[in-house]
Amino acid sequence: MPDTRPDQYLNNDGVCNACLSFDLQKKVDWDQRKSNLLKIIKEKKLDKNKWNCVVPGSGGKDSTYQIIRARELGLNPVFVTASTCDLSEIGRQNLENVKKIGFDVIEISNNSKIRAKINRIGLELLGDISWPEHVSIFTAPVKFALAYNIPLILWGENPQLEYGGPENSLNNSILDQNWMEEFGGLIGFRVSDLIENHGFKKHELEIYNYPSKEILEQKSILGIFLGYYERWDALRNYEVAKNNGFLNYKPNLEGCYFNFEKIDNYQHGIHDYFKYLKFGFARASDQLSYMIRRNKISREDGIKLAKKTEGKYPKSYMGKSLDKILSKIEISEEKFLRICDDFTNKKIFKTDQGGKLVKDDSGSLIKLKYDN
Repeated sequence: MPDTRPDQYLNNDGVCNACLSFDLQKKVDWDQRKSNLLKIIKEKKLDKNKWNCVVPGSGGKDSTYQIIRARELGLNPVFVTASTCDLSEIGRQNLENVKKIGFDVIEISNNSKIRAKINRIGLELLGDISWPEHVSIFTAPVKFALAYNIPLILWGENPQLEYGGPENSLNNSILDQNWMEEFGGLIGFRVSDLIENHGFKKHELEIYNYPSKEILEQKSILGIFLGYYERWDALRNYEVAKNNGFLNYKPNLEGCYFNFEKIDNYQHGIHDYFKYLKFGFARASDQLSYMIRRNKISREDGIKLAKKTEGKYPKSYMGKSLDKILSKIEISEEKFLRICDDFTNKKIFKTDQGGKLVKDDSGSLIKLKYDN
């Protein structure tokens, strides 16, 4: 992981906090953590004759595993998803698969006109086309739990455990509004900013508002990370999901090493590309680092694969052309290129003597260093 990653820490030996966290997980008493989870479930006195647990997700490999695991824990879960910005065909198939394997699925669909406007603002202002998606997947399931008096929300992994983060976040078992605002991808932008600075009405943004802490406490609704109580393993989750009908993406997935993550939304290619422009790494580096930490590939091979795989100009994603993806938010490719350049960290990429970014024949930037 490069030191450009937000919240990244490198110790005196050059080891990042993601690897340090990975080593710490080997010392965790996971049997005790599981006992603690079963104790929480027991103390909640959940009514098994109705939905007693919300599992938020997209129908991806992790959330498919989560809801299967919820049932194994004796819960009666309901799967709740907030519609993605540009749902892919395989994303729809995997969402339908959650129903096929025997679970109730609630799909909360955002107002597409409002969401497209926020997509555009997110891209222009934050360099993040997926801001409304990040927010609504954290708010819609909580609103549903509140509306139906469902006392437990079972989230997946705590990303700080796998990818590194502030020390006080590594042993956090609860996902609440504070966690969402710090780590949920809001990038310091709030729903109130849309009202105050961009002309939105409060009622237009209801789906993006997180319920108050007081109401959730009054209703005794608790949101916890399953990944705090059991050792999280994306490869295991994929195998469990695949054995239960989950589909991967058969061709090579643009900018990725795995072909089974981030396949539900055509906008993921743009989102990951801006991560690369800002920080000099993207999804392939995340995935390859995951494999290196588990001794499944060498660091040297990981660097070669990252160089080969990520950072290409996103002409398409999962076969859908860039212009069709951008047309949903009424942005031309010419304007998209200007936005890209505005968010590019010029310390990471090659520039000419005048400071202008140098691009190769395919329109991709040229990264200066691939090894810290």
